[in-house]
Amino acid sequence: MGSSLLVPRDHQMTGAAIQTYLLEKTRVACQDSTERNFHIFYQICKGASADERLQWHLPEGAAFSWLPNPERTLEEDCFEVTREAMLHLGIDAPTQNNIFQALAGLLHLGNIRFADSGDEAQPCRPMDDGAVRTSALLLRLPEDPLLETLRIRTIRAGRQQQVFRKPCSQAECDTRRDCLAKLVYARLPGMRLHPALPWFSSPRLLPALAPQVLPFLAGLLDVYGFESFPHNSLEQLCINYANEKLQQHFVAHYLRAQQEEYAVEGLEWSFVNYQDNQTCLDLIEGSPISICSLINEECRLNRPSSAAQLQTRIESALAGSPCLGHNKLSPEPSFVVLHYAGSVRYHTAGLVEKNKDPIPPELTRLLQQSQDTLLKVLFPADPEEKSQEEPSGQSRAPVLTVVSKFKASLEQLLQVLQATTPHYIRCIKPNSQGRAQALHREEVLNQLEACGLVETIHISAAGFPIRVSHRTFVERYASLRRLHPRAPPDPHSPSPDEGHSEGSPHAEQATLRALLQDILHTLPALEAATPAAPAGATPAPVHCGRTKVFMTDATLELLERGRAQVLEQCARCIQAGWRRHRRREQERRRRAAVCIQAAIRSWLTRKHIQRLHAAATVIKRAWRRWGIRMAFLASKELDGVEEKHSSQAPRSPSSFPPPLAQTKLLRAVTHLWPLGLVLANAAVGVHGFPRKLVVFACLQLPVGSPSGYTVQAQTAQEQAGIMSIRALPQGSIKFHCRKSPLRYADICPEPLPNSATGFNQILLERHRLGHV
Repeated sequence: MGSSLLVPRDHQMTGAAIQTYLLEKTRVACQDSTERNFHIFYQICKGASADERLQWHLPEGAAFSWLPNPERTLEEDCFEVTREAMLHLGIDAPTQNNIFQALAGLLHLGNIRFADSGDEAQPCRPMDDGAVRTSALLLRLPEDPLLETLRIRTIRAGRQQQVFRKPCSQAECDTRRDCLAKLVYARLPGMRLHPALPWFSSPRLLPALAPQVLPFLAGLLDVYGFESFPHNSLEQLCINYANEKLQQHFVAHYLRAQQEEYAVEGLEWSFVNYQDNQTCLDLIEGSPISICSLINEECRLNRPSSAAQLQTRIESALAGSPCLGHNKLSPEPSFVVLHYAGSVRYHTAGLVEKNKDPIPPELTRLLQQSQDTLLKVLFPADPEEKSQEEPSGQSRAPVLTVVSKFKASLEQLLQVLQATTPHYIRCIKPNSQGRAQALHREEVLNQLEACGLVETIHISAAGFPIRVSHRTFVERYASLRRLHPRAPPDPHSPSPDEGHSEGSPHAEQATLRALLQDILHTLPALEAATPAAPAGATPAPVHCGRTKVFMTDATLELLERGRAQVLEQCARCIQAGWRRHRRREQERRRRAAVCIQAAIRSWLTRKHIQRLHAAATVIKRAWRRWGIRMAFLASKELDGVEEKHSSQAPRSPSSFPPPLAQTKLLRAVTHLWPLGLVLANAAVGVHGFPRKLVVFACLQLPVGSPSGYTVQAQTAQEQAGIMSIRALPQGSIKFHCRKSPLRYADICPEPLPNSATGFNQILLERHRLGHV
């Protein structure tokens, strides 16, 4: 079985395409005593639930003839893991149920046994009708046609295609039963074409071996190892043939090609002898005569021949081959092939019949009548296929045998392997008995020698596993040239590319060789710089061929270490330059930020000062305007007083200056003058007596002596306690005096009945000053 995984350019897995190279479908109906059947049969018998057992007719402890060694429990018998894997592939639960039901039907089909009727004209009778009924129920087949197909053979003869029905013998009935089971099981890998599987139904994934997808192909090939059983037939011959082809590919790809490459590149190399299996392959597949060609010829002739006749023909036709042997002590017809892994004896009995792989057309028609969804997909009704299965007369197509199909698929596989880079995993069998914890040293050593691993180890130890082209080597390790400074070229010495035109292959190769020599001259310095290198150690083996550089793993490690050191130094230089550049940029940005900050702060300060100047100008203008307005109001209020004094008549004899005591007793004050108007015109910094003078100046009142001050005769207003410097208007006047909002405004240490406050106090002090 081989599987190919497609990986596109973006390295994302898009799906898988499976190609079957050789399915050992005979294992379904025939197993050795020490072997088991396919794991899936044991899984459904051990891991099915109670409802599934009831549905698939698999009771506990049921015995099936096709399940040998059921008591052995292996890790592979995990039914849930298989189901989960099928879910990941896109197989849903109903489809899984159909698959497991069909497999259970095959198990019950194997329990059908036939008894000889004793009469050739009568068909064999089944020994267990229950197995026939259960198998037909699980496969969704009609019971009577199933039994008739297994017991009666249909023959078409003559140009008229007359149909004859001939009862089968007991052996033929068993063969037809086994053929039906193998036919169903062999179609199950074809589930990749089922639309329920998106991973395998994509048209892009089916041509997995196309040349255009090979660069994006990750293939995994899993084939049977070398097999040698007590009874070996066509299956073992095909498996061992495939192993011989793969061994030849390994020898040609690694052992022979590697040594031939050394010789082509001009390296001094002593060839290592290895075992070549070309002679064995010529015996199996050679032309014109080989084992496969003789078996195919017997199938094409379609003549009755016995196993002994086939043995005699093979031994007589291929007697000159050194890889063909004969066991004279064997009572059964057989021949021996000396494979690279050992000699194997193949029995010729049934070899031709297995190569034909005859599938009676009535078996295919029977499966096409199934009502099961899965079997309808695996066996569609195709008229063209029916016409091919029933050819007539001279129009019969050549028979495509098992060996021919296997050989064609193997050749296709080898083409893929040659176009890709293969990696090999060798599986060594510890013992031939299949026992656990048992290692036979002789058998293991024989397998190692037969696989060519000993020669591989010798060539790998003495050869150069690392091969790099000149251009790739120079491109990767050109940085090592700085460790070995090159001397200036001599102008008189010829240049390496002298005599070749520029751009020619010879000039390019000469340039590459010069660069290679410069790089290789650094190896001693690298070895000396290695701490673990002992003194006087041999130089690292490296050879420069015509187109490639050959070296060992130690040399590659040395070069990689030196390259890492150079890259580290370069990285440090780059880091230092980058840090220097970054620091300079940071300093430049810091200075630029300081300049920007200074400019912004200067601009902000200037704007602030301008705003202050503008505000001060506005305040001064407002203050001056207000002062002028207050002065104007004060002068306007005092205009009447000046006019009164200027127009006052000469003093009458009745007027007399009031005595001092009477002046002190005048406490009545008028509230006609606004105190704020007076105080606003006074200087702020003037206190005491100068302030009083300023207040009087603002009031523009004459400050006279007692002798020069005249007091009018008391009027009714004066008698009422009202005194004013203005002329009282005629008529009734009402004064509305408001109480001071200040707390304790009317309280003084010595309260007097005729106390005066506010502006009246100022007037009284004026009188005192006038008298003084």
